[in-house]
Amino acid sequence: MKKIKIKVNGKIRSISETCTLLDLIKDLEIPMKKVAIELNEEIIDKKNINKIKLKQNDKIEIVHFIGGG
Repeated sequence: MKKIKIKVNGKIRSISETCTLLDLIKDLEIPMKKVAIELNEEIIDKKNINKIKLKQNDKIEIVHFIGGG
């Protein structure tokens, strides 16, 4: 299986070329309800997350929401 390199929150990761954005989020054990996901500087609609295949050199930023006041 071929591997590709992507950048997640500034760190380079090697993943399978068949990996979707949803696979990555599950792999990182990130709770979907509490994050915003940006792919190549565009905010992603979470309804489409399972349809987005990651490509070589994609840049993903995952921002956690923190409650408080």
